[in-house]
This record gives sequence, C-alpha cells and structure tokens, in this order.
Amino acid sequence: MATEHALTPSGYIEHHLSFNTQPIGQGSFWALHVDTLVMSVALGVIAMGLLWWVVRGATSGVPTKRQAFVELIFDFIDDQVKNIYHGNRHKFIAPAALTVFIWVLLMNAMDFLPVDWVAKAVAAIGGEHVKWRVVPTSDVNTTFALALTVWFLMIFFAIKAKGIGGWIHELFCAPFGTSPLVWPANFLFNLIEYVSKPLSHSLRLFGNMYAGEVIFLLLGLWAATGVTGTVAGAILGAGWSIFHILIVALQAFIFMMLTVVYLAMAEEGH
Repeated sequence: MATEHALTPSGYIEHHLSFNTQPIGQGSFWALHVDTLVMSVALGVIAMGLLWWVVRGATSGVPTKRQAFVELIFDFIDDQVKNIYHGNRHKFIAPAALTVFIWVLLMNAMDFLPVDWVAKAVAAIGGEHVKWRVVPTSDVNTTFALALTVWFLMIFFAIKAKGIGGWIHELFCAPFGTSPLVWPANFLFNLIEYVSKPLSHSLRLFGNMYAGEVIFLLLGLWAATGVTGTVAGAILGAGWSIFHILIVALQAFIFMMLTVVYLAMAEEGH
C-alpha cells in the first residue's frame, strides 16, 4: 500500500485516524463524526437492501446461489438464537440478531479497504484537507451507540416480562434477599451489572477494530522504507489481512451473541 511521503510517520497515522468532525453550533461541546454517520447509514441501507432484494426474488423451488447463501445465514443465526432464547424468537429477537450481525460485519469489513486509496479518493472529491474514516466500528461512538441501544432494549424486555414493579423489586431484592438491610448491596450489585454490560459490549468491538486499523497503518509505513520494507510489508500485510478476516467475522458474531444473551437474560429472574 502506498504511503503519503509528505507526512511524517506520526503525521501519517494521525491523518488516517482523524475523523471528519463537524461541531454542532458555535462553540458547542457536541460534534458529529460525519464519516461515521454516513458510512454507518450507507452500509445499513446496503445490508438491508441486499437482503430485501434476495428475499423478494426467493422461490420455493431450486434456490439460486445468492438465495442459498442468504438462507444459510438465516439458518445459522436462527440456530444460535434458538439455543439461547426460548420465547417467540421470530417476533423480534432473531430478526434483530440478523440485523446486528450483517450490519456490524459490513462495518467491520471496511477495514479491508486500503486507507491510502480511500484518502486519495476523498482528496480528489473534497480536497487534501478532508479526512474520512471508513470503518465505523473503529469509532467508539458507534460501538457505544449500538451497545446503548441493546441496553435500552434489555430494560424494556425486563419491564415487559416482569412489570415495572417486578423490575424495581428485582433491583433491590436480588440476589441477596428481600431484607431491607441488604437493599443497598443488591442495588449496587445490579447497578454494576447494568453499567458493565454496555461498556464491555462496546469496548470489545471498538478495541479489536481500532487495533486492526492501526496495524494496517504500521504495515503501510513499513512498506515505505524501501524494497525490503515493501516486500516484508506486502507479505505481512497479506498474512494480517487473512487473519483479520477471522477477527472481522468473529467480532460481529460475538456482538450479535451478546445482544441475544442480554435480551434473554432480561426476561429471566435472578
């Protein structure tokens, strides 16, 4: 992968790890990562559009290759959900799991695009000063937003299954008992559990994708050191790309599985 020789190594990495940030209002604390938002929405539309296109053309006879591939994914996700969630999974849980898996998989897969090619394309469209990161899941805002969505769904499922009174009762009376003396301990225990879930859910995905992006950049810098560096960088880059395929798919699978586990646990009592 070609590098930008005008930049120092630190400047090169900083340039490719910078977001296209637009502040909200004059002097506002809040800001939008435009590249993250655009890429996330575009990939979501593409993912759902492709699934809709295949399902719309599905037949009951001999399936086409694309229909067989999508059916394989459907069956795989459904089997995973069936082993964890014992309610009516087809009403919401299985479709949500499928959506999460496909969407996160596509966002992770953007890491395979050579960053310099992306930078040159963006520069040709918007100018050299424009920054654009194409891997939404390497932005902690994306992974934390996804995890918070699952967290709110988890609370909704818990209240739906137990009622608002039952949910509050569980917060203060589980797992150590119903005595008022242990209510603070119960609440603290459950508070830690509720806080740790979105943190671990989001940071696991973010950490893996961010680290993978940095490794690709370091290999790109190595390729700029001469013929030996180019050969070594190409070999190591190919090896890391092959290994990264596993990381991309595995992280999407883990995020999907944790989503199903958290929603299933929300309907169960302590």
